[in-house]
Amino acid sequence: MSVRLLAGVAAAALLSACTTMSDSAAAPATAQALPPIPVGTGIFAAPSTLPFGAPDFSRIQDSDYQPAIEQGIAIKLAEIEHIARNPEAPTFQNTIVAMERTGQMLNRAAAAFYQVQGANTNDTLDAIDSAVAPQLAAMNDAIYLNDALFARVKAVYDNRAAMSMTAEDAMLLDIYYQEFVHRGALLDADAKADLRQINTRLSSLESEFGQKLTQGTAAAAVLVETRAELAGLTEGQIEAAARLATERGHPGKFMLALINTTQQPLLAALENRETRRRLYEASINRTSSGGEYDTTGIVREVMELRARKAQLMGAPDYATWQMYDRMAATPARAEQFLRDMVPAIAATQAREAEVLNERIRADGHNFTVQPWDWAFYAEKVRAERYNLDESRIRQYFEVTNVLENGVFYMAEQLYGMTFRKRTDIPVYHPDMTVYTVIDKDGTEMGLFYFDPFARGNKNGGAWMNNFVEQSYLLGNKPVVSNTLNIAPPAPGEPALASFDDVTTMFHEFGHALHGLFASQQYPSISGTNTARDWVEFPSQFHENFATIPAVLNNYAKHYQTGETIPAELIEAIERASKFDQGYAFGELISASLVDLDWHRLQPGQIPADVVAFENASLARTGLNTALVPPRYRTPYFRHIVSNGYSSGYHAYQWTEMLHHDAYTYVEANGGMTRAMGDRIRATFLGQGHSKSYEQMYRDFTGHDPRAEPMLRARGLMD
Repeated sequence: MSVRLLAGVAAAALLSACTTMSDSAAAPATAQALPPIPVGTGIFAAPSTLPFGAPDFSRIQDSDYQPAIEQGIAIKLAEIEHIARNPEAPTFQNTIVAMERTGQMLNRAAAAFYQVQGANTNDTLDAIDSAVAPQLAAMNDAIYLNDALFARVKAVYDNRAAMSMTAEDAMLLDIYYQEFVHRGALLDADAKADLRQINTRLSSLESEFGQKLTQGTAAAAVLVETRAELAGLTEGQIEAAARLATERGHPGKFMLALINTTQQPLLAALENRETRRRLYEASINRTSSGGEYDTTGIVREVMELRARKAQLMGAPDYATWQMYDRMAATPARAEQFLRDMVPAIAATQAREAEVLNERIRADGHNFTVQPWDWAFYAEKVRAERYNLDESRIRQYFEVTNVLENGVFYMAEQLYGMTFRKRTDIPVYHPDMTVYTVIDKDGTEMGLFYFDPFARGNKNGGAWMNNFVEQSYLLGNKPVVSNTLNIAPPAPGEPALASFDDVTTMFHEFGHALHGLFASQQYPSISGTNTARDWVEFPSQFHENFATIPAVLNNYAKHYQTGETIPAELIEAIERASKFDQGYAFGELISASLVDLDWHRLQPGQIPADVVAFENASLARTGLNTALVPPRYRTPYFRHIVSNGYSSGYHAYQWTEMLHHDAYTYVEANGGMTRAMGDRIRATFLGQGHSKSYEQMYRDFTGHDPRAEPMLRARGLMD
């Protein structure tokens, strides 16, 4: 998942659309005495003196963030007001480019804050998030609903045909105008007042949902009385469970922590069926069983407010309003894309379930597979049918070695990049490492941070963020970070990754490359500042390079002996990659369809029972969702409730289509060569949003995207 702090023109995850323009927006502001722009104080008032302006976490205290963000908001609003009330005729430079320069203190403070609050939070940081979220929402409304400012933007936009602009200038102007309109600039005064109230409340609810979900996921860890109930786990996993139980006040017992998804990795190894059932049910009920962590009330209010917002903006539903700038463009197109795959997935689910039931009967049991059994028996079949032993495979994937001799090696071979580890850059957690990134011509490109291990105070999943975004206008080079949730090692033990973890490392580094290769004048169209259903394309595309023999053989080394992973294990991984796709793909498709169903509701249609609505939505998918539940149930679906993927979770499947199809071009044109790397960088990876998504895709592949390569890769099509 890609994460960007939204504080500027591409700022909030809260957007708006249009009806009619008020008369007061028709003329530029008259000259009036303007108050001076405030001068910031504190550590974020000036750029960091560290290399590339990296945040100095050795000096930043938790108490620094809120005053810095609040000062940053005040400064940005004052800067915007100076632009809106500029007595000179509006031009591209004094209006659009001027806005690109605003908010630098806010950007510095908020970029550091939201990464730390997501990856290493505490009560203080959560309280700051709750306090500043509505202030940021109000700031964005003050900007995008400012009649005088929009009048200037519109004047420049209306005169664009007579202006001499670069392609980037033209793209930036179009994005600004469309964004203002989308956020409500054409609404009348009463509608704008209603919109401000909705946006402020939504910002508070989304912040509350995220915090409650992190806390509820930690609180739902399963307490286990005896070691025997953990049969099947490794000694390291059992020791980790014992440590967590002791930390939570249960010495001598064991506690199994949850991760963010419905399925839990430990379900594939736990031999005790009752332990599996308890772990699965703790996962699906974590924030929907009443009590202090129940999020269903928040979900209801969020969905009601989003439906009201869409109605206010004149859109038929929130999904239609939200998807205005997406590559998929409309909810109907996205839904059809998903439903076209349902028959093949449903048939595969039925076949795979029967295979698992046969395996259960072979063990002498008389039950049929249930959701908490699926991963366990799928792992048995995978090991037997494909000679695949996950515990053995892990021995070849030590985390640092995968990063430095796998991910970095891929970047070196494909793009000519090199990486230099450094110890002089402060970090917010001791697990982290930092590298200087060096381009093919020897110039320093920026910094890369790596935060690999799961923590109880860390959001689930994996993401990339920018501490500093590239911009020639501002003179910034990129400072990016990858955050993952790999199971931490026991003391004295090596940090070993699953093959899924390895794939995630290559995925997130694809996001990092998207930020590092950014080469744009303006920050709003730099790097990963793209639509949801494009930003995941570069990341998924780079997953393909994890298994290229030249790369794999360089990093898949036994952590004790240094032996390269045997060919038969690689062959087993490749053969097994198409097994269990009824589950793996089905859980994604059903989650995406539920997301669209929620965001196509009208005001007054929001159900009282969140879980019942979701069950009805799942029943309409045509998939066996009782056996193969969605990857996220709504009460813990962080992506769509608080992480900006509302009516956009299908972006992962859409971009999977793009990446499989695009990789066929790589395979047909020489594979992983330096020339191919230059082409990737020149056509889409270094282009940010300087061109349309369709143009960038065609520039690389020479054709429009096709779904067949994805279906073949998933084993759903010959």
